[in-house]
Amino acid sequence: MTESHAVPLTWHEAPDATTLSRQLADWVAARLRAALGERKRALLVVSGGSTPVPFFEALSQAELDWSGVTVTLADERCLPPQHPDSNAHLVQQHLLRGRAQAAHWLPLFDPAQPSPEAACRHAEAALAAPHWPADVVVLGMGADGHTASLFPHAPELKEALDAGPGPRCVAVAAPTLPNVPVPRLSLSARALLDARALAIHITGPAKAALLRQAWASGEGAELDARWPIRLALCQRRVACHVFHAA
Repeated sequence: MTESHAVPLTWHEAPDATTLSRQLADWVAARLRAALGERKRALLVVSGGSTPVPFFEALSQAELDWSGVTVTLADERCLPPQHPDSNAHLVQQHLLRGRAQAAHWLPLFDPAQPSPEAACRHAEAALAAPHWPADVVVLGMGADGHTASLFPHAPELKEALDAGPGPRCVAVAAPTLPNVPVPRLSLSARALLDARALAIHITGPAKAALLRQAWASGEGAELDARWPIRLALCQRRVACHVFHAA
């Protein structure tokens, strides 16, 4: 498939999720090593959910100077970091261990803030500290086509999809089930596309079919609102790599 409105899309296929996780970990580690070699620092943005767990565990053992790597999240639920539904909890349990425990951790959500909006302002200030662009951004995708915490037709979606000089972080209202129904913080397209390398990590035939449909559907704001994952697929800023296992 070739779309004039989008960067080339490179597919990396694997026979199973474990093999895919190792391939993605090797791909990310190579780019972090290159960044450390060139600039002595690297910024990695990762996503939550169940899919990245084996990827996190493989990446945590990568041989590189983790002390020069800052790790942050594409999105976070407004929950204490010890909560099992917190993405911070997931990253600390499965990525920031082994060799990777030397990395600098930059959480999105500060539970001391009085509201999601205040937490968003706090995160915006914190996100100004790392050196952008991010060296690697790894996104997931939900069965509804959402990515990070940018959900189809959400009221904050128009602002979040603006890749111009707007905020890096947006406060997101609690989504409906089956998503965990709590307010969120999400990086915007401005931050997610401010990257040297961009990957989408998915498993299963249904998500692969949805991703291809979203990519091949042409241009239009209504399509972007229907499938927020198109912020990564239908843009001209950074090459997009899809890592998929059957």
